[in-house]
Amino acid sequence: MSNTIRLRLPTACILAAIAGVTWAEDAERLDEVSVTATREARPTGDVPQAIAVVGKEELADKKMFNVKEGLQGIPGVLIDSKNGGFDARLIIRGAGLKAAYGIREVMVLRDGVPLTDPDSFTKLDFVDTQDIERIEVAKGPGNLFAAGSVGGAIQIVSRSVFDETANNLRLGVGTEGTVNTHLRYGKSFDNQALALTATYRQQDNDWRAWNQFDTTQVSVKHGLVLEKGTVESEISWSEANIQLPGGMNQALFDQFRKSGEQTDTSEAWKHSGRYSKTLFFNSKYEAEFGDFTFKPRFYFNRWYHYHPVTGLINETEDWVSNIGTDLEGHWRHGNGTLVGGVTVRRERTPDSRKYTYRDVVMKTCFRPPATFWPCIDHTTSDAKGDLAEIGDASSLLKGVFVQESWRPSERWIVDLGMRYDVVDFTDDNNEIMKYDYATGVYKPGAGVSHSEKTFHLPAPKLAATYKLTDSLSLFAMVARASQIPSQGEFSSNPGLGAPVSTNREIGLKGRGRNWEFDASVYSNPVEKEIVQVLNGGLTEYANAGKTDKKGVELAGRIKFAGGWEVGGHYAWSDYTYDEFEELVRVGAGYVPMDRAGNHLPFVPEHQYGAFVGWRSPSGWHARLASNSWGEYWLDNANTEKYEGWQWVTNLSLGYEKKGHALTLNVDNLFDKHFAAEVKKDTAGKVSYTAASPRTVMLTYRYTF
Repeated sequence: MSNTIRLRLPTACILAAIAGVTWAEDAERLDEVSVTATREARPTGDVPQAIAVVGKEELADKKMFNVKEGLQGIPGVLIDSKNGGFDARLIIRGAGLKAAYGIREVMVLRDGVPLTDPDSFTKLDFVDTQDIERIEVAKGPGNLFAAGSVGGAIQIVSRSVFDETANNLRLGVGTEGTVNTHLRYGKSFDNQALALTATYRQQDNDWRAWNQFDTTQVSVKHGLVLEKGTVESEISWSEANIQLPGGMNQALFDQFRKSGEQTDTSEAWKHSGRYSKTLFFNSKYEAEFGDFTFKPRFYFNRWYHYHPVTGLINETEDWVSNIGTDLEGHWRHGNGTLVGGVTVRRERTPDSRKYTYRDVVMKTCFRPPATFWPCIDHTTSDAKGDLAEIGDASSLLKGVFVQESWRPSERWIVDLGMRYDVVDFTDDNNEIMKYDYATGVYKPGAGVSHSEKTFHLPAPKLAATYKLTDSLSLFAMVARASQIPSQGEFSSNPGLGAPVSTNREIGLKGRGRNWEFDASVYSNPVEKEIVQVLNGGLTEYANAGKTDKKGVELAGRIKFAGGWEVGGHYAWSDYTYDEFEELVRVGAGYVPMDRAGNHLPFVPEHQYGAFVGWRSPSGWHARLASNSWGEYWLDNANTEKYEGWQWVTNLSLGYEKKGHALTLNVDNLFDKHFAAEVKKDTAGKVSYTAASPRTVMLTYRYTF
C-alpha cells in the first residue's frame, strides 16, 4: 500500500476538522483542561506546546490493563508492552529510545507526584489503571514538571476522593485467562471524604511461553476541607508479578506468524521478570490566600523487587526508599500568573544485590582456530544462585522552577520559564562476579569501587500563544533541557555526559463546538545523545556527538449528528545522527564505525491511525480504532529495515442503563501476527518481540 493511500483517511479527518472552523461557534468547545505543561489549569488550546489529553469518556471504552491502552493513537508517542501488564516501553519524539526496557527520559507523574526516580527510571507497577480519571501528555523539553527529562511529561490523574460519582464495581473476564476485579467506594461526611479502592488483575497469556501477569492493589484516600483549602492524602499497597518473555529469531518468528503462538525464545535468558511490592504515601495541600495559592506536596514510598534480567538477577534485599517534596506557589497579578517552587527528592538503595542464575544448561562454545570451553546455553528457572554483587547507592535531586505567564491582551499568552535541577549520585559497589558476554560464562568481578557524579540540568523555555480567532490559536516555543543519565549507564561508562535537547516548534490549534485539531512542526537537535549499543546480548551506552530530530504531527476529531465521531492522527519523523561513531566489538577489542547521516533505529518515519465512534441516547456505544507504524531501521548502521505494521484495529462495544454497563473489548480485531519490536545488534543478530494476537474481554460495571 502506498504512503499516499495510507495517509488519506487520517489526513482527511484532520482536514475535515480544519474546515469546521467556518461552523457556528458556541461557548462549550471540545477542549480538555491540562495542568501538566504549565502547572496552571488551562484549556489545551491555550497551551503553547504540543499536548494531548485522554479524557474520562475515551478511557471508559478501554479495558485499561496497561497505560499503553490509554496512550495509543497520540502522534509522536510510541508505546508497547511485552506482557500486557504494567510493563511498557515508551518513546516520545525519540526520547526513551535508549531504554532496553521500561521508560526513560520521560517524566511520569500521578496526581503531581513523580513516578520517575531521580535517575530517570519509571516504575508503573503500583499504578492502578482502573482508577484513572484522565491522562495528560506534554511532549518535548521545557516542562515545569519534567526534572531532568527531555521527552516531556505524562501525568496520570486519578479519581478524586471527593468525587462520589466515581464509585463503581467492575468485573471482567476474557481470553488468555484474563480476570479483572475492581471496587471503588467513597463517601463524604461533614468536612471530610474517604475512598477505598481495591483491584486485582490477571493474565495467563498462554499464547506465549513465560508470559503471566498478576497484580493486587489496595489504596485508601482521605480528603479534608479546611477553612482555607483542602488536604488530600493517599496510602496504597501493591504487589505485582510479571514474567517478561524473550525475543525470537527468524525461525521462531516465522512460526509465530503462521500460528499466533510463541512456544520458545531464542534468547539464553528465558526467565526474565519483575516481582515487586510497593508501599506508597502522598499528601497534598492546596489553599488560596487572596491572589496567592499555595500547593505543597509530600510523598514517600518503599519498594522491593526481585528482577531477573540478562546475565544476572537483581534483588533489593533491604527495601528502596524514596522521599520527596514539591512546594509550589501561584501568584495571580494584573497581567498574568507567576508560578514558582522547589523540588527535593532523595532515593536510597541500601543493600542492592545481584546473583548468578542457579539453574542453567551448559554447552560447548568455540572460537577459531581451535579454542573450546563450556558456556551457558540457557536458563531453566529464575532461581538465584551465587552472590555476584553488593551495592549501596543514593541519589539526591534538588530543583527550583519559575514561570511567568504574561497576558498582555486577551489574545496573547506568553510563558517565560525555567527549571534548574542538580542531581548528586553516590555508589559503593563490590563486584564479586560478573557475566562475561564475550565468553558466556561467569568470571571474577572488579571488586570494591566507589563513584560519585553530579549533574547540573538547566531547562529554560520561551513560548507564546496568539488567538487568531475565537477558534484558532497559533503557538510557538523554544525550549531546552538536559537529560539525567541513569545510574547503571554512567556506572558502566563513567565518561557519559548529560544530553542537551533544544526544541523549536510552531503549531496551530483549533477548538470548536463539535471539532478540534492540533498541528505542529518541530526541529529538535540533541547534543551528546545517549544511544544504546547492542553487542552480542550486552546493552551498552555511549554519547553520540549529535542527533537531529525533525517532525510533523497532526491530530483531529469531529462530531456529527446522531452521536457519531471520527478522527485521526499522523506523525512524520526524520531522526538522524549528525555526528556519531559507534564502537563495534571486533574480537577482543572495539572498532569505531562512523554512523553520521544514518537514521535512528526503531522510530518509524510514518505513524498514523484513525477512529470512528458512536454513542446513542439509548445507551449503546461503540468505538473502532486502528493504528499503524511504518517501516523503520533495525540498527544504527542502517543495514536492514522492518516493514512495521498497518491498521491493527481495536473494537469496543457497550451498553449502559441506570448505572449498569456491559462492555466488550476486542484488541487486534483481525488477529494480525506481527512484531511489536525488531532490533539488530552489531554482531548481526536480529531479535523479534511478538505483539499480542487477538484478545477478547467482557466487563460488567455498576456505578453507584
